[in-house]
Amino acid sequence: MSNKYTSNLHIEKAKTSKIKDVDFDNLNFGRTFTDHMFICDYVNGEWQQPKIIPYQAMSMDPSARVFHYGQAVFEGMKAYKDDDGGVFLFRPKENFNRINKSCARLAMPEFPENYFFEGLTTLLNLDKDWIQPGIGNSLYLRPFAIATDSAIAAAPSDSYRFMIICSPAKAYYKGTVKVLIAEEFSRSANGGVGFAKAAGNYAAQFYPTSLAQKKGYQQVIWTDADTHTFLEEAGTMNVFFRINDTLITAPISDRILDGVTRKSLIQLAKDNNIECEVRPIKVSEIVEASKNGTLKEIFGAGTAAVISPIEGFEYKETYYELPEIGDHSYSSILKNNMLNIQHNLAEDKNGWRFEVK
Repeated sequence: MSNKYTSNLHIEKAKTSKIKDVDFDNLNFGRTFTDHMFICDYVNGEWQQPKIIPYQAMSMDPSARVFHYGQAVFEGMKAYKDDDGGVFLFRPKENFNRINKSCARLAMPEFPENYFFEGLTTLLNLDKDWIQPGIGNSLYLRPFAIATDSAIAAAPSDSYRFMIICSPAKAYYKGTVKVLIAEEFSRSANGGVGFAKAAGNYAAQFYPTSLAQKKGYQQVIWTDADTHTFLEEAGTMNVFFRINDTLITAPISDRILDGVTRKSLIQLAKDNNIECEVRPIKVSEIVEASKNGTLKEIFGAGTAAVISPIEGFEYKETYYELPEIGDHSYSSILKNNMLNIQHNLAEDKNGWRFEVK
């Protein structure tokens, strides 16, 4: 894929940088933002001139449809810097395709590819000093689109805003987590928007997750809405199970996000001669595997955390603890493989790395 793009991009540079005030060793995820942001409005049926401007608050009418009908989608991406100062993205075309898929599902206009990539690469070149080298360091990128039309009629908006903001990041989750398998609540349903990165999907998770946290669990493993017998996602991530030496993950559907990390891990498993099955998996299968000792690992997979190992789960008031495997775990092997590719420390056999020039 070429990384040379042209559009009538307007650039307004920040007069001073905030970077000198940032403690990169003590970052709270998603709380610190770089000097610039990308913005482009959709008016009268067309995307207008894209801009990069200093990061700042923006004014919106209280009747903007995003506040009333939830037309809002987003993506999560990361930029990495190697020891020579090179800046890289990981499979950015996948994120571009998925945000447009999300837009289509919420009756929002798709965003032009040339605007997206020129805006993204220009923004990263402006704020590249915010990307720290080294494994575990990255710049989290948040492209998103919202409805801005000032009207409270229940209909799609006539105007929209597409933006990209950037936040320096370290590891999202530290250590392992304990999870509660959902018996009542569901993340999504057939025919819904579970496959899209719609903002409302995440808002709907907060309440059941808060109930799990009161019981001492960090996240929820979601089950299907029809029967609550099939395992689907873990918190905001796709989820993998290892029974004996086989990895298993649920197939994508209306309900399950087509995660970039998920599909990359499936390929990396194949590259490492690890058997990986993509199929429906029942709660009962995992419970039985835990009881008979064949359940070796469970881990979540997503952009922010990459891989988040799970140390145990509760189901029907019973807690099941997973064995400690250490550095030979599939989660460790695959995470190291992916991080080395992302940070330009290993051969990129699958052509996933995208250099920002």
